[in-house]
This record gives sequence, C-alpha cells and structure tokens, in this order.
Amino acid sequence: MGVDHTEPEVPVDPVGRRVVCGEERATVRYVGPVPPTTGLWFGVEWDNPERGKHDGTNDGVQYFTCRHYKGGSFIRPAKASFGMDFLTAVRQVYQDDVVQSEHISSKETTLSDCKVWVKGLVRLEQLKSVLLNCREVNGPGADGEIRKTTPNIQWLDLSKTLLSCWDDVAAITQQLDKLERLCLSYNRMTEPSDPLSHSQAFCSLRVLVLNNCDLVWPQILRCAIMWPQLEDLSVEENNITELQRPEGALQSLKCLNLSNNPLVQDSVLSLSALPRLEQLNLSNTSLTVIPFEDVSPGAMFPALENLILDNNNISEWCVVDELAKLPRLSRLSCRGNRLKSSDGNPKTANQMIIAKLEQLLILNGSQILPEERRGAELDYIKMFGEEWLKAGGESQTSTQFTCQHPRYQKLITKYGAPDSSELKKQQPSVLKNQLLNITFVFPDHPDRRPIVKKLPATMDVHKVKGLLYRLLKVPAAGLSLTYTTPKRMDTEFEMNSDLKTLQFYSITDGDQVLVRWS
Repeated sequence: MGVDHTEPEVPVDPVGRRVVCGEERATVRYVGPVPPTTGLWFGVEWDNPERGKHDGTNDGVQYFTCRHYKGGSFIRPAKASFGMDFLTAVRQVYQDDVVQSEHISSKETTLSDCKVWVKGLVRLEQLKSVLLNCREVNGPGADGEIRKTTPNIQWLDLSKTLLSCWDDVAAITQQLDKLERLCLSYNRMTEPSDPLSHSQAFCSLRVLVLNNCDLVWPQILRCAIMWPQLEDLSVEENNITELQRPEGALQSLKCLNLSNNPLVQDSVLSLSALPRLEQLNLSNTSLTVIPFEDVSPGAMFPALENLILDNNNISEWCVVDELAKLPRLSRLSCRGNRLKSSDGNPKTANQMIIAKLEQLLILNGSQILPEERRGAELDYIKMFGEEWLKAGGESQTSTQFTCQHPRYQKLITKYGAPDSSELKKQQPSVLKNQLLNITFVFPDHPDRRPIVKKLPATMDVHKVKGLLYRLLKVPAAGLSLTYTTPKRMDTEFEMNSDLKTLQFYSITDGDQVLVRWS
C-alpha cells in the first residue's frame, strides 16, 4: 500500500464525502489507520469498480463495504481532492480574465484592470446558463453568496461533480429562484433526511437529468416530493428494475426517460395513471411484452402521445395490438426489435404496425402519409384475407382470429371484403412457372395503346417497372402502378412496394395494370 506519508489536513466528517483521484471519482467509506502500515488512509469505493482492488477488506479485517466485490481501495489522503465550492468553480470557468488580473501587483494595477474585475462581476450576474460538468464542485460555499453573485441562472449542469448529498444540491438551488433545468448525471448522492423541507429549493424546476446516478426507483419517488413542478425527468442508465406507482408524486410530469434500465416489464403499468405523461422512453430495457389486459382502455396513460421502445426483445404482434388501447398514441418508435412479417421484409412489418394502430401519425421518426396508410391497410387485408375467410369471414369471424387481428373487421368495413378468388394461395411449384396475361394501360396518356405482356407471378414490382422503362422510356422511379380486376373494375388497388411480387398483390390472369407518371 506504499510508504508512510505526513498526514495532511482532513475535512470534518470526511466519511461519505466525494473525492477525485486522478480522473476517477470515489466516495470515502473509511478514514483511519490500516496496520501494519502507519499514518492515515482513506478507504474509498470507486464509481468505476474496475478501478478497485478489493471489497474493503485487508488482511482479513473488514474496514468498509462495497457494492462490487472489487470496488474498493485504500489511498493516501494526499492523493484525494475534496474539490471546491460552487462559486469558486464558476469563477474558474467564466472569469479567467478576472483571475489573471488578480496576479497583477498593486503597483501595476490600472483603471483598466479594475474594469476587467467589474466586467467579470456583471457577467456573472447576467449568466443564464452555467455548465460545471466534470468540475470538482462539492457544495454551496458561504451562505447567500450564490444568490448575490449568480441570481439569474436558469440552466445548470452539475454532472460528474463531487456533490455527495441532496442537501448540498438544495443549498445551491434554493439561491437560484429562476432555475428551470438541472443536470446532475454521474453523481452519487445520499437522500435527504427530510425531502419535503427542500421543495422550495426546486420550486421553478421543470427539467431534471439524473442519468447514471446509481439510483433505484424508490429513491426517485422519495426525492420526487422536492420537485413539485417537474415536467421532464431523465433517469437513463441507473439500477431501476421494478417500478412502483408514484402516489402523489410526479403528477406534473410530461416526459420520462427510463432507457437503459433493467426493468421488470410487468411493472410498467405502475406509470399508467400519471395524468400528464406525454412521452415515455423505454428503449433498451429488455421488454418483451406490455400487457394492458387488466386496465380498462382510456384509464391508462391518458395523455401518452409518444412511446419509444427501441432495442428491446419485442417479437409478438400482440404487443402492437395492446398499444392500440392507448387513447392518444400518435408517435411510436420500435427500431431494433424482433417483430417480423411472414416475408421477413422490415417494410412489411412497418406496414403491419401502421395497419394495426389507427391513430399513429409518426413511425420510427417518419411521418405516415395518407396514401402510405391506405396502402398498408389494403396490404394487411390481403395478407390475412385467407385466414379471415377460413375463420368464417363476414358471416361469423372466429374469436381466435379477432384476438389476433382486432382491427381487421374495421378495415373490412372501410375498404370492403377481400375476394376469395384473389386470396387463394397457389402452390409454389405451380407459381414458379405460372405466366399471367397482364394488360398495361395508360389512363393519363390516352394516345398510348394498351400493352399486353405475359409475366411470371413471382415477378416483383421493381422488375415490372424496369420492363416499363424499356417499353416507355420513362424513368422507373417516377412510375406509379395500380391494378384492377374484372370482378371489381370500379376499384383500383395500389402496388406501393417495389419489393412485393405480382402474386402478393393477388394479380391474376387478365387483370389490368394502370401506369401513371408525372
């Protein structure tokens, strides 16, 4: 552990205080001797457990405990810095010119130097945003000085500092009456003994960021009483597992980010009664299902408009059907999941999501245009039309089909029932060699004669457009295709996916394909 050192001055009550050693942050867990060596040692628990060597034990004696079995070390006090007060850090960051003027001797000081000092003070008074991330801030400093010096701060970043408790944070913020946004990420802070006593210290706070603070949900709920007006809370990458119902807390919350936490999925419904929650980020939380069966539609997440479910383990389509119960859901992001369509095409899977969620306006960051919704819903009807017919069709659809496709009947009402002959499946061996007589017509160009071609049923729309390019000398990218069938000449069916085959669109021998271009 090293040789003996002269003991430096140690702050009063150092245990529990935060220190920095080199580039690493830690919490002091023990102060005292560690025989057989002499002199004073700090036993510290590192934020990064890989920096440690043991669990607080030396030669069989347990001096302190750590969460991680190798998260602790003994260091000499001389290697640890307890940091500085808030205003000292502010001046270091925002008054470099003032610091330089202080090094000028009294004989050399001029009026211009005095103006630099005055200018610096005025600038601090006018500061609205203060960024002290990665600075060694440990507390408020002298009483009342923050209110005098930086009274107009609205946005404050104190992430990765040496603040060790919420009491010290409150002692800073209670002097900042205009503070609306506060970032405290990468800190390790103990809970206040009386959270209610600090509610005035955060009375104007609207946005709070507590990412990677080693927090669990009950701790957040106990502290939430301090933030009566909070609207946006980010607690990404903590130790949040089971969510409890926020009784009387977080009632003004509009945005909540729980991403990168190992959530117990059944507890997500504990948040459903938050009356004003508009955006919820549950990405990378290992979710597989979000069941809403036990909650009546409209009573859960009454204001939720934007749900982010990226990078989870969702593979069952029933999860999407459950989301249809959210009364105001209009934006959904679910990239990086395992939702698949029968053809394995991600675009088809997106079409199924659009068809299942009637109120959805934006999917994975892209606006859903009216024609895109119409195409998705028509494709969905065809995709499961054979199943629907086997389940009884319009006469008596089976309960099992209705459970798997709860919106299907609404789509039938909207667009009409699929024709059984169009949905009849062909055997692959027959399909491979089957040629369809297709007539291409050009409704916007009546001077062009119809063209009749024999094409394989397995030909995709992209290749059809390539053929038309060669015939018409019109760029394939500008072509728009629909088709009609003799049985329903009054209806045009869109062919809006270049990767789908003629068979997918239920095109049969004798159908017409209508070709348009700008």
